[in-house]
Amino acid sequence: MENVKKSETNTYSAGNYRLRLFKRSLRENWDLYLLLIPPLLYFIIFKYLPMTSLVIAFKDYKFNLGYWGSPWASNNGFGHFIRFFKNAYFGEIMWNTLSLSFLQLLFSFPVPIILALIMNELPNKKFKSFMQTVTYAPHFISVVVVVAIMEAMLSPSVGIVNQVIKSFGGEAIYFFGKPEYFKPLYIISGIWQNAGYNSIVYLAALSTIDPELIEAAKIDGANRLKIMWHITIPTIIPTAVILLIMDCGKVMNVGFEKVYLMQNAMNERVAEVISTYIYKRGIQSAQYSFSTAVGLFNSVINIILLVIVNKISKKVSETSLWLRR
Repeated sequence: MENVKKSETNTYSAGNYRLRLFKRSLRENWDLYLLLIPPLLYFIIFKYLPMTSLVIAFKDYKFNLGYWGSPWASNNGFGHFIRFFKNAYFGEIMWNTLSLSFLQLLFSFPVPIILALIMNELPNKKFKSFMQTVTYAPHFISVVVVVAIMEAMLSPSVGIVNQVIKSFGGEAIYFFGKPEYFKPLYIISGIWQNAGYNSIVYLAALSTIDPELIEAAKIDGANRLKIMWHITIPTIIPTAVILLIMDCGKVMNVGFEKVYLMQNAMNERVAEVISTYIYKRGIQSAQYSFSTAVGLFNSVINIILLVIVNKISKKVSETSLWLRR
């Protein structure tokens, strides 16, 4: 009993001590805490309060009855989920979403790392700055403009790509009309648009390398390749692992805008993903409860993947999103 009382006393004392520290910090840094109010309000109003509307995923939502007045869906509220799982296109949509996400992750993820390593080795600062500007610029182009550029370049009549094909005696190809070209076009255009911008975080990590460490390696006879292999790459591995974990947590969130803009009647069988399916059912068909259920299922899968990949990373590389003290 005495040990229990001592433990409770110690816990109470530690709690009071932390409270006193917080009050002291609040008095000394009140202006910094004041700056936290706008982002906190933003997340509360636009991120957390809308979560209450997720209840319609388990209800047959009616405008006149509201969120809480609408009746519960069939099968104890899981009727919309069951309906989605039994949908004839469920397997096709899941395959399109997962295959496109994993292919994008497989081919797109290493490119910013390679680009950052190349940029880091450029000796001429002006040329390096020029190359950074050139590779960063596509990121700031609207997705609508990117797809329009692709359509213009790949047009079977006036597109430059088909003009080259015709000059070699080939026949024009309607790339946007052939399902087998949808995923390569999506991935390649994504690499072109985002690789440069995504390399910024790796360049920032590379800037933390101690120059004396590199000089010591050169004195020991290490060439550029060995320096890159033994010093440069190990420096960015923790950053790369963290970003990989976060990307794995977004596997189900294939970019809606570009997929929807690239869709047409001829490639829809391979281009229909969960995000576009939700849009068509929720906005175009006004099936709000059903689309909310599909979106909730999508988010739950993302969270599960994030936790699993994070645990694997923790065991393999001792790098994870959540640090335990």
